[in-house]
Amino acid sequence: MKLVRFNTDSGPRTGVVVDNNIIDLTQAGADYTDMMEIIAAGQTALDSIATTITGCTPHLSLDEAQLLAPVARPGKYLAIGMNYKKHQEEASKLGVAEQNHQVWFNKQTTCVSGPFDEIDPGVTEKLDYEIELGIVIGKPAKGVKKENARDHIFGYFVANDVSARDWQFHTPTFTMGKSFDTHGPIGPWIITADEVADPQNLDLRCLVNGELRQSNNTSGMVHDIDSQIEYLSTAFTLESGDLIATGTPEGVGVAMDPPVFLQAGDVVRCEIDGIGVIENTVKL
Repeated sequence: MKLVRFNTDSGPRTGVVVDNNIIDLTQAGADYTDMMEIIAAGQTALDSIATTITGCTPHLSLDEAQLLAPVARPGKYLAIGMNYKKHQEEASKLGVAEQNHQVWFNKQTTCVSGPFDEIDPGVTEKLDYEIELGIVIGKPAKGVKKENARDHIFGYFVANDVSARDWQFHTPTFTMGKSFDTHGPIGPWIITADEVADPQNLDLRCLVNGELRQSNNTSGMVHDIDSQIEYLSTAFTLESGDLIATGTPEGVGVAMDPPVFLQAGDVVRCEIDGIGVIENTVKL
């Protein structure tokens, strides 16, 4: 199931994508109409929604909808650094020390924006892109072992971990340079976990103005998704609706020779096969 949030004259709504259309859960009379409520209720909500929308006529075309971030304000938005080998090598050349453990940072949740919203550079002069597979936590996770990690994944999305490279190293946690407003476009929807046969075998790519910059497969992660959930949940509880960005492959702008940063008017397209596409233009 593909779950979207979209804008209407009455405010944000949640819907299900069917073919190239959207069924508005509120208009359909569903028992579950709020995205966070659906995520928390998990399979119970999905089963109820599936029953409700059976035979339901879509309410609007996907093409005419203004899609919003599928999770508006997660409790946590966590991202792992240097999680593809070649990106790790890029980072090492830039002076980022390689670690034996997973390296995590926070993206402040106010950075989250829609799948086709503009990226506002703010004060940065070194704006960069990072395509990543995103995870939505469903059932809360604490002390979870790798073999049970998938039980806690509600679904997946496409993420662009937009980065202000000149601000990233203002703090050793990277948080300042990773959290500018609008620097967390996600979407275009949440595709539920049952729809993704193997999240560790997905091709992902990032294009800037049509030029391919990043291309890899999620099989290339240094620390796989199950290990990430185990590691994080060892320290603290992952709650329903929390977001995880699972790492970016090589090809970021800061690592090019010479570095090439995003400019006003640039169009950044992030694609993950089987998940979806987001596309964001840098504000003029």
